[in-house]
Amino acid sequence: MAKFNVKQRQTLVTAEGAPGFARAPRSELFLLAVSNLVGEDTFYEGAADRDARFRELVRTVAVADPEWFARFVRWLRLGANLRSASVVAALEGARAQVSEGIPGSRAVVDSALQRADEPGEALAYWLGRHGRSLPKPVKRGVADAAVRLYHERSLLKYDSEAASVRFGDVVDLTHPVAKDERQGELFRHALDRRHKRDNPVPASLSLLAARAELMALPVEQRRDTTDPEVLRAAGMTWEALAGWRQTAMDAAAWEGVIPSMGYFALLRNLRNFDAAGVSDAVAEQVAARLCDPDEVAKSRVLPMRFLSSYNAAPSLRWAYPLEKALQLALANVPALDGRTLILIDTSGSMNSDFSRDGSLRCWDAATVFGLALAARAKKPAVVSFSTTSKVFPSRRGESVLAGVRRFREDGYFLNAGTQTAQAVWKHYDGHTRVVVLTDEQAHWHGQEDVVAAVPREVPVYTWNLAGYRLGHTAPEDNRYTFGGLSDSAFSMIPLIEAGSREVWPF
Repeated sequence: MAKFNVKQRQTLVTAEGAPGFARAPRSELFLLAVSNLVGEDTFYEGAADRDARFRELVRTVAVADPEWFARFVRWLRLGANLRSASVVAALEGARAQVSEGIPGSRAVVDSALQRADEPGEALAYWLGRHGRSLPKPVKRGVADAAVRLYHERSLLKYDSEAASVRFGDVVDLTHPVAKDERQGELFRHALDRRHKRDNPVPASLSLLAARAELMALPVEQRRDTTDPEVLRAAGMTWEALAGWRQTAMDAAAWEGVIPSMGYFALLRNLRNFDAAGVSDAVAEQVAARLCDPDEVAKSRVLPMRFLSSYNAAPSLRWAYPLEKALQLALANVPALDGRTLILIDTSGSMNSDFSRDGSLRCWDAATVFGLALAARAKKPAVVSFSTTSKVFPSRRGESVLAGVRRFREDGYFLNAGTQTAQAVWKHYDGHTRVVVLTDEQAHWHGQEDVVAAVPREVPVYTWNLAGYRLGHTAPEDNRYTFGGLSDSAFSMIPLIEAGSREVWPF
């Protein structure tokens, strides 16, 4: 969430004809990376063009500013929690740096791989795009990640026969040096699995041995195996359990695996728990984990995911823990003084995918953060804008999730054009600051630009949810553009207002 304030002013036009302003490469890369679903179309830009622009920006910045680029890739994966974008950035950046003789890309590649399926994902991307010739920094970075991430549980969870590049392929191609004898046996076993060698599971790999025992059970006995400790000892995930049972997951099956499920797995299965009839006692345990501060912090789940689960889960028993969890995830939202005007773009282009599965739209994400910011601001005014605009009235003590539901049910998703300038002119009234959540693709109706109504001494903060090339404000003093909607995004506002200028979240 940096200040994208550069001296050049290049006026072009947005997709809807309003003045558009070019950004510096680092700024354009940042905005695109935090809002890009690799390989996915957006409202105004096709996947191929968008991905090509991303790769070109990565190559430019990785060579021009290697130190910034290294910090950026690490943050993109660990701070913004974006997997595909960080993998592509790390590999394309490494390729550009190797060609220019710039050191350091091994560590960048390693930093982008934080889940055990990602070394394989990285190699699959490279092989598909650049062939089998692996530069040493790429090979060693992937190998470093494999040593860090490969263990028995990760092999059981992620070494899928459906993957084109499996754990054994990673070992074959990158030759990681095992950190101890046990991991060496794991690597050899991964190779055996990949090449279908009928070698016994090494004695040191007790988890794999326990799984093998369960797999040997007749199908008719599997449905009665619901002891949580037995399932945990065999590293049985809910996905593996569902396939192994060869029947639908009933309440007993869910209750057997819930104690060993991760936070995100719990969050995405609330509707399934209700459909299977999981008991209230077990549901209370799940609810306690959902709103446990340590669990929320460790999960790094983005706040919009709580909205998705809230929308999907039919039972009211999840509403309070999800609301509490969302509040915890928004711990870095500042308590803003003065008067804050919050403008939420609900035009047609914002009714496009924000999440890969389509369960959240861009305007959902914008509304979550707009209302969260309003809940923490001293004197907020929230406005939904499209071709027209509507003030969203606040209710004392209302939760963010309840506010989002009221926003939807009372018709604040307007779904027409993008009259950003008109909304600012209409609703700005001496506010201390203006916050706009949008894709920046404003229509043109003769105004100088979309924030001309706001005095230069009043800061205007734009959160761009789509990462298009051109923005709706000139990169000049007191006009700031940010990308993405992570839980730390809004913490940049008080830093800027306290006098910081070149601020990045890493």
